[in-house]
Amino acid sequence: MTERATLSTIDGKPTLRFERRLRHAPAKVWRAITEPAELAHWFPAAIEAELRPGAPMRFVFPEEAVVDGAWDGEVLEFDPPKVFMFRWNEDVLRFELIPDGDGCRLVFTQTVGGGWIGKLGAARTAAGWDQCLAAMHARLNGETLSAEDSWLSRAERYIDEFGLGEGTVRETDDGYTLHFARDLVWKPPAEAWALLTENSPVNQEPPLPATNDHAPPGRVIVANEPNVLEYEWLADGSPAGTVRWEFASDPQLGVRVELTQTIPAARADTVAESLATWHVHLERFFAALLS
Repeated sequence: MTERATLSTIDGKPTLRFERRLRHAPAKVWRAITEPAELAHWFPAAIEAELRPGAPMRFVFPEEAVVDGAWDGEVLEFDPPKVFMFRWNEDVLRFELIPDGDGCRLVFTQTVGGGWIGKLGAARTAAGWDQCLAAMHARLNGETLSAEDSWLSRAERYIDEFGLGEGTVRETDDGYTLHFARDLVWKPPAEAWALLTENSPVNQEPPLPATNDHAPPGRVIVANEPNVLEYEWLADGSPAGTVRWEFASDPQLGVRVELTQTIPAARADTVAESLATWHVHLERFFAALLS
C-alpha cells in the first residue's frame, strides 16, 4: 500500500489508483463516501443522486467552479458497504472498502476519460484527490485538516512521476518534429498568453519568454492572440525551422499548452539538447503561471 497515487493503463485507458489504510470500520467509512452530509466535508462537489445502479447523478460546484452542475453522471454499482462506483462526465470513479483488522482499506480508482488530453490532467487530479482524501481521513478521526499550500509542488511531482512533462520526437521526411503537451489546469488561455508575451503586443520579433538560446528566434509567422504564436528559428543566421506555441481550452478537460519545434535533418545533433531545453522551459512556464 502506498500513500502516493499511481497511474497505469487499464483496458487502454489511464487509471489513477489511491489506497489508504483507515482505522475505522467499513460501515463508518461507507457513510463518509456515500452520505451527502459527510461528502460535504471532503468531496470536491455536492452530489445529487438516488443511490441505486442506473440512477443519474449531478455534481454541483461553487459558483466560481467551471462545472455547472448538469446531470452528467450515473451510478454504476452500489453494493453497501463494499463498492460504490459511478461515472462523472467521461471519468469513472470506484470506491472499494476491504475489511482489514480493526479497520479497513480504501481502494479508490479513477479511470480517466478524454484520451490523451484527459491524461494530461492526471497530475493535478492526483494532487487534488490527495488533499480530498486527507480531509476525509481527518473527518473520520474527528479532526480538522490543517491548511496547506503545497498543491503545486505535489502536482509538479506527479507530472514527473507520471512522465507527463516528457516531449516526443517524430522523424519526418526532412528532419524531426519535437512536441510537448502540458496541462495548465484551468488557467484561461489569455493568462497564459499574457505570461508568454509579457503583456506586450507581438510584432515582428517573438517575446523573450517564448524563446531559448538553443533555437535563436527569427521573425514571427503567426500571432493569433491568445491561442497561437509561431516563429522561425535560425541556424547560422538563416531560417532552420519553426517553433509554435498553442494554447487550447476544453470545457471538460481544461487548458493545455502544446509546443512544437521542427528541426532539419542537417541539425540532427541538436535534437536531444533541444528536447531537454524545452522540457525545462515548460516546467518553469508552468510554475510561473500557477504560482
